[in-house]
Amino acid sequence: MTAAGVIRGTTDRRAVVPLLRRLRSQEGQANPLPVWDDLRALGEVVPAPWGGYFVTGFEACSQILRGRDWLVPDFAWQERRPDAARWQDPATREMTRTLSRLNPPVHTFQRRALGNLFDRHTLEVMRPQVDAHVTRLLDDLDLQLRLRGEADFATTVGDQLPIQTVGHWLGIPAEHFPHILDFTHRQVHAQELLPTKSELAISAEATLEMRAFFTGLVADRRAHPGDDVLSGWIRYWDVQYPDDRAAADQMLYDLTMFITIASLETTATMLANAVWFLTRDPARADWLRRHPDHMDDAVDEVLRYDPPIHLNSRFAADDTVLAGVPIAKDTTVHVLYGAANHDPRRNPEPHVFDIRRKGGHLTFGGGAHYCLGTALARMEARLLLTQLLRRFPTLRPAACPAYANRMVFRRITSLKVTT
Repeated sequence: MTAAGVIRGTTDRRAVVPLLRRLRSQEGQANPLPVWDDLRALGEVVPAPWGGYFVTGFEACSQILRGRDWLVPDFAWQERRPDAARWQDPATREMTRTLSRLNPPVHTFQRRALGNLFDRHTLEVMRPQVDAHVTRLLDDLDLQLRLRGEADFATTVGDQLPIQTVGHWLGIPAEHFPHILDFTHRQVHAQELLPTKSELAISAEATLEMRAFFTGLVADRRAHPGDDVLSGWIRYWDVQYPDDRAAADQMLYDLTMFITIASLETTATMLANAVWFLTRDPARADWLRRHPDHMDDAVDEVLRYDPPIHLNSRFAADDTVLAGVPIAKDTTVHVLYGAANHDPRRNPEPHVFDIRRKGGHLTFGGGAHYCLGTALARMEARLLLTQLLRRFPTLRPAACPAYANRMVFRRITSLKVTT
C-alpha cells in the first residue's frame, strides 16, 4: 500500500495528451468530470509528455501541497531548467516574485509579515461593507431582470463583488476597477500550463499595465497616507528597508498587486458556480433557503465539485517516491485539484452534488501556500447566497455558463439567469 492507495503510474507519456486537449475544449470546460475520471484511470501519478507528472489522487495531492519536500517553481528552479529561456517572459517573471512562487525562507518572511490578513476581527469590520456591495449589485441584477427578462450574473455580480471587496479594502478608487479586471483577465495567460506565444504577448502587455497601475497606487499612497491597509504596509516595509526605498517599493508592489489580482477571478468563478449549481435545481435552492445554517456546507461543496483552479505545480526538493512512483529531484508535478476532489476514495459518489456531504477538498491548497483569502472568499459567498436566495426565490439559469478557453484558471465569462 502506498501513501495514496495502490494505483501506480502509467509509463505512456502520450496517453495524457488527448485528455489535456479535451480539458481545454468547450466540452471539457463545460463538464470536466469525465476528463478527471479518465486522468485518474491512468494512474495516481501520470507521466506528462514534457517529463513531469500529473497527480490525480486526493491523498497524493494533499501530500504534495502540505509537504515540505515539495517546492513551488521559483527563480532558482527556473534557472536550472535546460529550457531556461521559456521562463524569461516578463509576465512569468512578474508572477514568480509573488507569494505563490516563493519558497522558504523568503516566503516565510513575507507571509509572517502579513500575518492573518482576514482574521475574525477584520472580517467583522468588513462584513457590513461587503453586505452593502452585495445589496447594490443584486439591485443591479434585479433591474436588468425587470427590464430585459434576463441578466448576466457573471458580469453583473460575480465579477464585480470581489473587486468591490478587495478594492475598497485597499482604498482603491472605484473608477479603476474596470481597468484592474481587464488587465487581470489578460495577464493570467502567463500562468497557463503551456501558454502560446500570442498568449504570452497578451500577458506581457497586461503586465506593463498592471505594473504601471500598482506602482502608481503605491506612490500615490505614499504621498497621501491614511489609516488604510496599504498605508500600514508602507509604514511596515519602510522600517524593514530603512536604507533602501526601492526595495521597500518593490515589496509593496509585489504584495499589493498579488493580493488584489489573486482575489478576483477565482472568487468570481466560485460565485458563478454557486449560482449555477444551486439555482439549476429549484428544489436544491429551496432547501438551502429553508436551511441557511448549511450555507457554508453549500459553499464547500461548490468548491469541491468544480474548483476555480484546475491545477497547480510543485517540484521535488530531493529524490523521492510518490504513490510508489520514483520522482527525481527538480521534477515537476502538477496537482489536479478537480481529479483529487472527485477521488471516490475520499468522497464517495463524487459526481453527486450534495450540500450535506461534509466531504473534503483541496481547492484552497495546503501547507505554507494555503490560500490567504480563504476566509474572505467564504464570507463573500455566504453573504451573496443568503441575499440572493431570499430576494430571488425563482431565479434559474437561462443558459449554460460560457467559459474562457483555459486549462489552469477557470473563468465563467457569462451566466445568463432569469426568474
